[in-house]
Amino acid sequence: MQYLEHRWVPPWLNRHRARLGDVVLAAAQLVVVLRLDGGPVTGWLALLALFAAGATLLRRRYPEHLLALTTVLAVITIVAGTPGGGLFITVGVLTYSAALYSSRRRPWFYAAVVWGTLIAAGTAKHGWSWWEPGQFGLFAFIFGGAGAGDSTRMRRAYIAEVTERARQAELTREEEARRRVMDERLRIARELHDVVAHHIAVISVHAGAADHALRDQPEKVWPVLGHIRTAADTVLEEIKSVISVLRDPDEMTSTEPTPGMDRLPDLLDGLRAMGFAVRQQQRGDTRPLPAVVDLAAFRIVQEALTNAHKYGDGSALLDIEYGPDTVALEITNRTARPQPHSSGSGLGLIGMRERAAAAHGTITTGAIAGGSFRVHAVLPAAAMDSDRKVLT
Repeated sequence: MQYLEHRWVPPWLNRHRARLGDVVLAAAQLVVVLRLDGGPVTGWLALLALFAAGATLLRRRYPEHLLALTTVLAVITIVAGTPGGGLFITVGVLTYSAALYSSRRRPWFYAAVVWGTLIAAGTAKHGWSWWEPGQFGLFAFIFGGAGAGDSTRMRRAYIAEVTERARQAELTREEEARRRVMDERLRIARELHDVVAHHIAVISVHAGAADHALRDQPEKVWPVLGHIRTAADTVLEEIKSVISVLRDPDEMTSTEPTPGMDRLPDLLDGLRAMGFAVRQQQRGDTRPLPAVVDLAAFRIVQEALTNAHKYGDGSALLDIEYGPDTVALEITNRTARPQPHSSGSGLGLIGMRERAAAAHGTITTGAIAGGSFRVHAVLPAAAMDSDRKVLT
């Protein structure tokens, strides 16, 4: 069974298998109608045989119409006194086809109508002599064809449903896995926030106590400082344990510091070495930025230039402006084709927005006039209020 499922089939045979099967079945119907009764081949019999073969060839396209027409023709042969046994076999084949290919699933209705029509015509013509044991063969052909067609139809529908579910599962498996990872990381981040917030609050309380102790009772400041150090060590350990969970287990351990705008020249040199022309403009003096802003600015520039390299025409303009309280980043590139970023996953743009939001900044992305794409981000260049409180 395993061998039969995986054996090689010529492509042309696989494409035309159904049509070849219909041709073989039509030829069989032609022979059956001509030779089943064993009598001489008359013009009328030859016409019936050609009709049976043609109906078999067209049974997939017009199943109901051909079944009705063949039934009418069979009734005519019964009334005319020249019933052909081969034509009754054709009626059974077309009943199977109507049950399988019809747009409506009504197999037993088709079988009952066809069999009832033929029995009524035979009884009206021949009386009770028509009810001979051979008529049970006609019953078996018609109802057996309807049952086989309905069974094949349900099996094909089941296989199609299973195949579609497998395809949908394959398409959504990666997205579902990514969503579960993000949900788990969000849960861990909330737990980290709760733990860190608690210990920072403890540090703040002890720092206030240390301030009062230094003024009034300096000898009591050392135990308070010890509590502060213990709480700080606990925070660091909690952060280390949670970050170790959030890290990719396959990620190489790096001892490099967190990247910032000071690594921008290395990034630009690397892109230029790959043949990507980046022109940089800067207004205002370079100055240290808050850690979160520094990292967000570098990552936004990195992602924007990477997208420009992938989807642009081979060049980009990087404009950096250091204002009194903000740093503005603008990356512009001409697009190689319309809507370049529509063919990507969109995760890069989402990542840039999240970086900007984490740094309390804003970012806009989109196509501009002239067939270009622009990323414009504005981030706060001054320390946030929480940083100022710690420093003071």
